[in-house]
Amino acid sequence: MKSIDAAAHTRGESIYLDDIPLLQGTLFGAVLGSPLAHGILRGLDTTEALQSPGVVRIFTAADITGENQIGGIIPDEPLFAEDHVHFCGMPLAFVVAVSEDAARAALKKIKVTIDPLPVITDPRVAQAQGQLIVPPRTFRLGEPETVWGQCVHIFQGRADTNGQEHLYIETQGAYAIPLENNTIKIYSSTQAPTASQRAIAKVTGLPMHSLDVEVTRLGGGFGGKEDQANAWAALCALACLDLQRPVKYALPRTDDMVMTGKRHPYSSDFRIGLDKDGRILAYEVTFYQNAGAAADLSPAVLERTLFHCTNSYYIPNVKATAISCRTNLPPNTAFRGFGGPQGMFVIETAIAKAAEGMGLDAAVLQKKNLLRTGDTFPYGQLALSEAPACWQRAEELYDIDSIRKDTAEFNAQHLLVKKGVAMMPVCFGISFTKTLMNQARALVHVYTDGSVSVSTGAVEMGQGVNTKLIQVAAAVFSIDPAKIKIQATSTSRIANTSPSAASATADLNGKAVWMACMAIAGRLREVAAAESGAAPGDIELRDGAVLLQGAPTGLSWQQLVMAAFVKRVSLSEHAHYATPGIHYDPAQEKGHPFAYHVYGTAIVGVTLDCLRGRYTIDTVRLVHDAGASMNPLIDRGQIEGGIVQGIGWMTMEEILYDQEGRLRSNTLSAYKVPDIYSAPKEILIDFLHTDQDNLAIFRSKAVGEPPLMYGIGAWFALRNAIRAFNPAADLPFSAPLTPEAALMALYQRQSVKVSTPSSMDSSHVAG
Repeated sequence: MKSIDAAAHTRGESIYLDDIPLLQGTLFGAVLGSPLAHGILRGLDTTEALQSPGVVRIFTAADITGENQIGGIIPDEPLFAEDHVHFCGMPLAFVVAVSEDAARAALKKIKVTIDPLPVITDPRVAQAQGQLIVPPRTFRLGEPETVWGQCVHIFQGRADTNGQEHLYIETQGAYAIPLENNTIKIYSSTQAPTASQRAIAKVTGLPMHSLDVEVTRLGGGFGGKEDQANAWAALCALACLDLQRPVKYALPRTDDMVMTGKRHPYSSDFRIGLDKDGRILAYEVTFYQNAGAAADLSPAVLERTLFHCTNSYYIPNVKATAISCRTNLPPNTAFRGFGGPQGMFVIETAIAKAAEGMGLDAAVLQKKNLLRTGDTFPYGQLALSEAPACWQRAEELYDIDSIRKDTAEFNAQHLLVKKGVAMMPVCFGISFTKTLMNQARALVHVYTDGSVSVSTGAVEMGQGVNTKLIQVAAAVFSIDPAKIKIQATSTSRIANTSPSAASATADLNGKAVWMACMAIAGRLREVAAAESGAAPGDIELRDGAVLLQGAPTGLSWQQLVMAAFVKRVSLSEHAHYATPGIHYDPAQEKGHPFAYHVYGTAIVGVTLDCLRGRYTIDTVRLVHDAGASMNPLIDRGQIEGGIVQGIGWMTMEEILYDQEGRLRSNTLSAYKVPDIYSAPKEILIDFLHTDQDNLAIFRSKAVGEPPLMYGIGAWFALRNAIRAFNPAADLPFSAPLTPEAALMALYQRQSVKVSTPSSMDSSHVAG
């Protein structure tokens, strides 16, 4: 089944926030962001701006009718700055005017007085000064403190990953419309309608039932609209409530880049110990997360980093500590992978460093230490592993021996151009790590003409979830998918929704749709059985017809529906699904947090111009654990997009803040994302089909986030190409590996230092 949105997208008919027809009297907003990253707010003079043509009102913290707070996990994020500013772009005032131009012109007339305070941009500096979002957390497995003496090889080092701009095509925005009885309808570009509803309720002081947040679709999200959409919706709703007129605000691209958080940068220290055969015996890691100025979703992102700190490997002794550090940057937030990629990069770094120190290909250590079924994750869950199967299938299908041979021959024949190859296994847990969020509801109506309406909490943002939900309903009722419509996501139709995130949207909402449809189908079979004098178990719905013990009854789907209506049988169902069997105890840091894991292995090949530092990603060939994919076309598209986005993070997407906390990569001319020329020349995808029972909808495993981590392989393939040119290259484990960084590494030599921690024998420690 093709995407239900394909035709409307290509014709430009799909409805996004900016396509909603404006009501008469609509006003437009613009936000004044703080020009400084940290300081005491001494004055905010709006007198001149209020006299600017077209300005209706200017809102500040003093005008909030509820609470000046939008923090979700931790209430540490004011909507408007009051006494202090904590990051560049922090909202100071919201100008509402008759046009966007008038609102933005008035911003320039607001006078702001801020006494500057010291600015922190480095998470290690923040940690040293005690600036933490939450207390550190540590995962333990085995006896990590005592096993080091058994290790023949010990290596330690540092790994750094930068942030990443979401760069969704549709920027953040909202449109609030006043309704009767002091209620408001808010169209919001959000992945989390209920989270936006809660934030609006807190800021306005209105109860949640007075606020209807509706989303038809998003022009991209990638996690950036899971929590950070709340501020803009709250601003529009606040102004709408006060003025009793529609208010719209869609951020210009530069404002969106400056005012919103990114993927979390991490700086990490690691130590890895192996036996003589290359088995990893021990692993210690400390993650310093750059959370930005407020918590946002940082504690949850931090947690998932810990959950994925060992990637696809079984390590019997682990100590992983994660520290969320408060800095003076915009609050960083969810991004595809949600902390998992940062953790995976560090373990891959540790393995690469160990392999180089032992004179081995990293793939030897990777393969030797892959998770097997029954192995224990550091958080206590037992693995049902497809890691070895994916690895073996990739080796055989793509003939890894020939790839390595061809790479070596090419490098021997070319002086200034080198190729590099790297393997990248992936293991990613599917579920929200906060157990209570693993629930969903669906409302299904069957109309008397046989057409079907489906409402869920899922937000369509290009991932194809609406198509999959239609497939679920069509499969249960066995009718033409054209008879089924997915309604816009609305907090009035489906309440208390979980965000469309964590790669769990299709599973959670799909299971709820399945339950609702099964309940209606059961009632319809009872009606059909009564009509024919048979047992309900003998009735089958197939291809729009009703069958009795496999034989046609002459009764069509539409006739059965009408017969049920005549008998006053309910044709509607509201179903609730909660993922069974999952649990987690944060006090013990142990449990079974994930419904299942997705596995895969990628082989990444690159070519590096050693004279200029430029490179191409030649090929990404992978085997992906899709379970029993219910829509290979959509899943393939998600994998391709994830790979390219992951490669962008690892190679070219460089977030740059100066020492004063100002974003310098704030335009599309200063921030580079992969285009058609920098995408891999070849992406080959093979699905590892398995029929094992899992908690995925129709056993079709999630595919939103796991593929992004394949992109990490590009960084290590480039490192291998650099070392093929200069074996002594001084290349820090720091991403992104831009062409500039590659060029510098190609012509620098390594300075080797041996460190001697007190608990280790210096004879087998490499610094």
